[in-house]
Amino acid sequence: MSDATATIYRAWMCVVCGFIYNEADGLPEEGIAPGTRWEDVPDTWTCPDCGVTKDDFEMVTIE
Repeated sequence: MSDATATIYRAWMCVVCGFIYNEADGLPEEGIAPGTRWEDVPDTWTCPDCGVTKDDFEMVTIE
């Protein structure tokens, strides 16, 4: 797969507890399918570990 066709997924970290939402993995146990973009996660969704909203998440680089 070339870089031009590779799908780039991002990860978002809760600044309160450190929970990571990875777009590639989604959260199937919460009804969020793998590949779901952060923008498509409902605004009503809350961190499964500490309960804060999406406003308390920041994009991070995972290596």
